[in-house]
Amino acid sequence: MIGVAAMPSGCSIRAIWILNNLDGVVFSRRFPVVEKRWRAACNSNAHNDTHQIFSSLPTDSDLADAFLDRKHREGSARGFGIRKSNSTLGSDSWVDDPITRHIIGLYISREGEENKNLLWPLILHTKGLYSILILPLVEPIHLNAYARLCKRPDCGAALGMDDGLSSLLLDLPSVTGAFMIAHAIGDIITGDTVEPEVIVSAAPSVGGLFDSLTGSIGISSRAKPVAPPVASSSPSSAAVPGSVTADAPKMGSRLLDKDALRTFISSSMPFGTPLDLNYSNIITIKTNGFSATDLPPADQKQPAWKPYLYKGKQRMLFTIHEIIHAALYDRDEIPDTISVSGQINCRADLEGLPDVSFHLAGLNTANLEVLSYHPCAQVSDQGLDKQGVMFSPPLGNFVLMRYQAAYALGPPIKGFYQLSMVSEDKGAFLFKLHLMEGYKAPLTMEFCTVTMPFPRRRIVSLDGTPSVGTVSTSEHSVEWKIVTSGRGLTGKSIEVTFPGTVKFAPWQTQRLSSSRSSFGITADEDSDNEAENASNMVNEEHLMGKMNKGLPPVDLEEPFCWQAYNYAKVSFKIVGASVSGVAVDPKSVSIYPAVKAPMEFSTQVTSGDYILWNTLGKCPHVATIKR
Repeated sequence: MIGVAAMPSGCSIRAIWILNNLDGVVFSRRFPVVEKRWRAACNSNAHNDTHQIFSSLPTDSDLADAFLDRKHREGSARGFGIRKSNSTLGSDSWVDDPITRHIIGLYISREGEENKNLLWPLILHTKGLYSILILPLVEPIHLNAYARLCKRPDCGAALGMDDGLSSLLLDLPSVTGAFMIAHAIGDIITGDTVEPEVIVSAAPSVGGLFDSLTGSIGISSRAKPVAPPVASSSPSSAAVPGSVTADAPKMGSRLLDKDALRTFISSSMPFGTPLDLNYSNIITIKTNGFSATDLPPADQKQPAWKPYLYKGKQRMLFTIHEIIHAALYDRDEIPDTISVSGQINCRADLEGLPDVSFHLAGLNTANLEVLSYHPCAQVSDQGLDKQGVMFSPPLGNFVLMRYQAAYALGPPIKGFYQLSMVSEDKGAFLFKLHLMEGYKAPLTMEFCTVTMPFPRRRIVSLDGTPSVGTVSTSEHSVEWKIVTSGRGLTGKSIEVTFPGTVKFAPWQTQRLSSSRSSFGITADEDSDNEAENASNMVNEEHLMGKMNKGLPPVDLEEPFCWQAYNYAKVSFKIVGASVSGVAVDPKSVSIYPAVKAPMEFSTQVTSGDYILWNTLGKCPHVATIKR
């Protein structure tokens, strides 16, 4: 999702292409002003080593042919990003860097030319059924440098060396801008233009001692998300607390037509220079235009991210939203991994063009690894554990800050999951989990659910009773609701267990044979294996291997759909405070010019890919550097 955003300095776009799932170009846009700069740069570097550089853009059909050729050469649209035995000299995979799955090069073949011309860097973003290609402007020397990387004999880049692809991209801020444009276009063509969530209490807060007392005994108003009303040339009222309205047109899964896409591109990046990627702003301006009352104060400059001035009841809302990703193995030889990504969403219903400042606390505790701010913000250091932030807020909900942090607390759910196949169609499993161990009030777990997916086996029956919660089954999954909404877990930890057995429908030999023959495994090979293992004794490893043998290879984009990898996925929500330690100091928030505006602060922590890998099965993992 892309919200309000400004481009890195020096970002210009030469062209945009959108291809469908049949590898045909369905939309394209070229920017002649930027292309003129590219031709001038090529002419000025004509005496240098301009390896395979041509000064004009390919036609849509030439680009589609080159894209299809790369898919065949690399194995998929993205490729594998590593050098393999069948990698060819000059290809992206020859560079031996995973970044080449997202920043690709195409060789354009033209009639009458023996050499194929390299087009790079093309930012590749797939969304829905579409592949989006963005070509930013770079210098010819950067293209030459990448061409040399594609032909170097050694693999990858050595640690500490500055001649690799990553070092080259550090000099290209336009690549970052191109990624933002690609994601924005992807959200638009799939109707995924959603405002960042800001939480507001359903009931006004009294504050002080009363809130402390009611909170300590578990009495609190339920927080709800709030979205800004549809912007107009004269916004006049704030949303009712607890209500949900939309700032952008709701499109659902409907695809936008080309006229809407052209409107966005021409408005957000005139002449190929991106300015504002907020789709809501652009559509609002197109729909409502401007009136005589929309003039900004004569002595102030109105920023691009605030096309209209707010008028109405004033208030400020801050929401810290963190997502926990984890892979828990419960194995001595494989360390567990856990990380936190977060963002501070804000909504400032303030009249005029005020400046808001506050102190961001908990930086030392959070051990932030990545930190980025909205372009409306200015940052100053206030000490080891605090940072001063001042910003001129946009209209509506926006993401003020994004960050990644090392995890300060232990996992909110930890333990193990075991699944053992006792026969071809029956498995015994066991969960033993600890919830909220080491977590203290005000941290509250609102809900927690564990799901066991079996995407390639149909569940017939389930036998087992958990120590806590309820269980339900569908055709391909088992769902265990440990903590349900309305019965939150605060100030204490619990241990839960769930032993049981799951029975699957009989394995279909016909389907196995057909899938095996499709992938080069014949039915004769299967019968040979069965003959070799014609024993009445149950061999679990043989059973698991037999079940997984006929499965088609998993696509690289969906690693969790491989039946050979048994796992359970955990979903949860925690409110009350951040788990990283990042916090907005309420007492430090000030508005200039001074105005009386109530403020609300909220925090929610949700699960991302929170995986419990089967202790008794196979599992993917990566080697980590010990620090």
